[in-house]
Amino acid sequence: MNFLFLVPAVLLGWSLGSNNSSNIFGPPVSSGLVSYKKAIIVSSVFVIVGSILGGRNGLNTLSNLAELDIFFLSLSLLCAFLTMTIMSFFGLPASATQAVVGALVSVSLLKGSFDTKILIDIFISWIFTPIGALVFSLILYKIFALIFRKFLGVATQDRFIKVLTWVVIGYSSYSLGANNVANVTGVFTNIFLTPILLLLIGGLSIAFGILTTNKKVLNTVGKGIIELDHFSSVISILGASMTLWVYSLIGIPVSAAQAIIGSIIGVGLATGTRTFDTKVILKVIFGWVGTPLASGIISLLVVYILE
Repeated sequence: MNFLFLVPAVLLGWSLGSNNSSNIFGPPVSSGLVSYKKAIIVSSVFVIVGSILGGRNGLNTLSNLAELDIFFLSLSLLCAFLTMTIMSFFGLPASATQAVVGALVSVSLLKGSFDTKILIDIFISWIFTPIGALVFSLILYKIFALIFRKFLGVATQDRFIKVLTWVVIGYSSYSLGANNVANVTGVFTNIFLTPILLLLIGGLSIAFGILTTNKKVLNTVGKGIIELDHFSSVISILGASMTLWVYSLIGIPVSAAQAIIGSIIGVGLATGTRTFDTKVILKVIFGWVGTPLASGIISLLVVYILE
C-alpha cells in the first residue's frame, strides 16, 4: 500500500525532468550546436547515473525538513507536481526545490512541524545559486576563451566545441540528478524503501521527464534571454552544472533554473553584452518567486478541501 504514496513522487520527477532539462541542454540545442533527440537520450542516461552515485547527501536534507506522516508527505509532493505543471504550461523555468519546500512548509504549518535551521539554509542557497553560477561562468568563459583563441586552429576549434558540448551535457545531467533527485523521493528517507531504491526511482522518473522535454521552457532558457553563440552556450551550462554539483556535495537541493539563468547572464557579462531581454528575465524571476508561493497556496487549499 505504501507504494501508492510514491505516485506523486514519480509524477514530480517527470515534471522536474521535463521542465529542468532545458537548463542542461537548452542553450546548445537552441543555438543548433547539438540535436534535440540526441541531447535528451544522453541526458536521460547521465541523470540516472548522477542520481544513484551523487544524490545521497540531499536525501537527508529533505527528509529532515518537515515532520509529517507519509500521507501528508505524499500530498506535499502532489501539490509540488501541480505547481511544476502549471509553471511548465506557461513556459516558465520552475524550481522543483522551491515547489517541494513551499508545499512541505505549508502542510507542516497545519499538520506537523518543520526545521527552521534547514529552511534558512535552503533560503540562503536560493540567493547564492544564481550568483555562484554567474561567477563560475564568467571565470570559465575567460579561461576557455584564452585556450580557444590562442592554442586552437579554426578546424580544431569546431571539433573542440562539439566534443566539449557532449562532455558538458553529460556532466550537467549528472549534476542535475545528483542535486535534484532528493526533491523527488528524499522525503521518504528512513520511512520506507532503502536509499538506493529511492535514488533509482527518482532518477528514472527524472529521466522519463527529460525524454518528454517541455519545448516552451527550452526556448525561454535557450534563446529568450540573450542570443548565445556555440561557445557561449557550452560555457553557460558548464557554469550552471558546476553550481549544482557543488551544492550536491553540500547536500542542499537547489534550483537548476536559477543556476542556468545566472550562468547565462555571467557569459553575457564576460562577452561584454548588455542587451538582455528584460521582459524574459522578469518572467523568469516571477517564476522563482511564484513557485514556492503557488505551491504553498495550492497545498493549503488541498488540505482544506480534504478536511
